[in-house]
Amino acid sequence: MNSILSDRINQMEESATLAMAKKARELKGQGIDIISLSLGEPDFKTPKHIQDAAKAAIDEGKYFAYPPVAGYQDLREAIAKKLRDDNKISDAKAENIVVSTGAKHSIANIFMCMLNEGDEVVIFSPYWVSYAEIIKLAGGVPVLIEGTLENNFKATAAQLKDAMTAKTKAVIYSSPCNPTGSVFSKEELEAIAEVVKSQEDVYVIADEIYELINFTGQHASIGSFPGMFERTITVNGFSKGYAMTGWRVGYICAPLFIAKACEKMQGQFTSGGTGIAQRAALAAIAGDQQPSKEMEKAYLGRRELVLGLLRDIPGIKTHVPEGAFYFFPDVTAFFGKSAEGIQINNADDLCIYLLEKANVSVVTGAAFGAPDCFRLSYAASEEDLKEALKRMKEALGNLS
Repeated sequence: MNSILSDRINQMEESATLAMAKKARELKGQGIDIISLSLGEPDFKTPKHIQDAAKAAIDEGKYFAYPPVAGYQDLREAIAKKLRDDNKISDAKAENIVVSTGAKHSIANIFMCMLNEGDEVVIFSPYWVSYAEIIKLAGGVPVLIEGTLENNFKATAAQLKDAMTAKTKAVIYSSPCNPTGSVFSKEELEAIAEVVKSQEDVYVIADEIYELINFTGQHASIGSFPGMFERTITVNGFSKGYAMTGWRVGYICAPLFIAKACEKMQGQFTSGGTGIAQRAALAAIAGDQQPSKEMEKAYLGRRELVLGLLRDIPGIKTHVPEGAFYFFPDVTAFFGKSAEGIQINNADDLCIYLLEKANVSVVTGAAFGAPDCFRLSYAASEEDLKEALKRMKEALGNLS
């Protein structure tokens, strides 16, 4: 039946993180005790004051109609104020903001609006799984520049300069990074900005969705640097820092002509995001930030816990992530080994082995552009993390 479907859907890869999460749920449904460390989803509940704002919005009865395509004006103004005050993006105004149904939707809007067939987008790799597929869907060509474990998985400005061609339309990175947890410093981003400014009509997409889970205390936004506001699309949202994954609210801050283009695109595809979720988002961004700080503190404690447990597993090599809630260890020491008739040739095999033999789900690094690694999310309880790492150590120890 594939001949009935479009080439674009037949050629598109399934999201590896969602595929592994689906498989883990299926096994749980069969009564198997699976510990899922595959999804990038906070295990905390949305803070109560945000829940209360949504309930109040329902009781008011004012937010049941179609919302404005780009988002409610007061939410856009609050986002712009946050970007001016916290991120030092001094030119941010409500007119530069487009609110969408999650940061993933925001990124899709951007590439659908910016790319023509054959345009190139330089991706700092390892990268979030959906970047490349969205770029290809929009007719673009992903060009990867790779960071390595030795440099905390951060590709450099020099690599970016070497990768750029006359076809380069955009550059995209995340900081804090999914999947590695690495954080670009101000100095590193300044060097990247200088390379971008040396080329005409090249734009940066800065994915800052993990901004509030940053253990360095020094988040830097490239859109705040001189000459970069007009060359930067900042992407952010509420899923990670406010534990609002299911509410589906993300946003961009972009030069006006790009913001208007994304609003036009969104008007044809989805219209505005859910009104009640937007009222919750307003409470999140303009209200009490202490719950987010408490969650960040808890993630840091879990990082330390998992770091010690990973270092106790022979063969695992890892850096110390500076943000987000992932480890991205190099697992090449297990390639070529086997147990119980199962041969481990790559990270894909290793992830399936851990799911079947340890009942722990993690995601292959191949999906993130780094086939020597896998991604482990520590957005889980300490009890589950301890048990999961215990099972993993035992299963990996059986490989020879």
